[in-house]
Amino acid sequence: MITFALALDIFTQLSFWVSVGVLAGTYGIFACGLQLNVGFTGVVNFGQAGFMAIGAYTMGIAVVELGWSFWAALPVAVLVAMAAGLLIGLSSLRLRADYFAIVTLAFAEIVRYTAINARDLTGGNQGLIGFDGDWARLSGGIQEALAPVGLDGEFLLPLLLVTWTTLVLLVLSLRWAQGSPWGRVLRAIREDEDAARALGKNAFAYKLQSIAIAAGIAAIAGFFHALNLSLLTPNSFEPLFTFLGYAVLVLGGLASYTAVAAGAVVLWTLLEATRLLELPLPAEKVAALRFMIVGLILIVLMALRPQGAFGKREEMVLGD
Repeated sequence: MITFALALDIFTQLSFWVSVGVLAGTYGIFACGLQLNVGFTGVVNFGQAGFMAIGAYTMGIAVVELGWSFWAALPVAVLVAMAAGLLIGLSSLRLRADYFAIVTLAFAEIVRYTAINARDLTGGNQGLIGFDGDWARLSGGIQEALAPVGLDGEFLLPLLLVTWTTLVLLVLSLRWAQGSPWGRVLRAIREDEDAARALGKNAFAYKLQSIAIAAGIAAIAGFFHALNLSLLTPNSFEPLFTFLGYAVLVLGGLASYTAVAAGAVVLWTLLEATRLLELPLPAEKVAALRFMIVGLILIVLMALRPQGAFGKREEMVLGD
């Protein structure tokens, strides 16, 4: 078993927290889209990983296959992901909530299997590389700027800084939007869609906007996920990504974007810390045990504080 001294040494290493921070920032951005759908609109979306894959692959294909600039490909990829969100919403949002959740999950798997089989475009299971040249140059410039303070040795530190800058700006933007008349209509739809319609609000249009914006946010998370891996493979966008995003919501709490950021840090600190476990078991069983431990913590949290660690209990009480 790992000793306390060794664990303390690992927890005080900057590289550990940089790695946790990049993952937490990526999942925090990803879960902000889920928070918009679930926490503020009342739409259960299980296809967020599919929108993430569409954004990441659109960016990668535009750079590698079409020769676009990385920076020009990013906004186009966000728009493509949003268009996919509109397409799914237009065809399926009128379904009952549980059926819509199943449709979005199926959509995400269709996207993943398409990426596996469209080898000429995506590289299939071999993956797509070579899309991050422009980012590497920017990252190198950031590392040079950090050299005077002795932080140029951390390869992922520029990605951490950019990821969290994006997350903070996203949280501030979403909080502002949620306090606007548009955001208040979303909450009204979550509480009582029929009442919102009775007041003359087009609930379908607002839910469609929520899905599209969340899809665009997922695409942004996909960019950072791809840069962290330096490789795009279909297995990077399995449904597990979406379910971990929901774990972030459970840990943080519904209807709070700040809670999403905090929940992402808590989740990935737990997941990365459990990597320190040294047990006489095969690697795949240790990996499963890590998720069992985190799952147990989530169950205890749901029993003791169902609103999440940073959520408000009144957000759990929806209108009848």
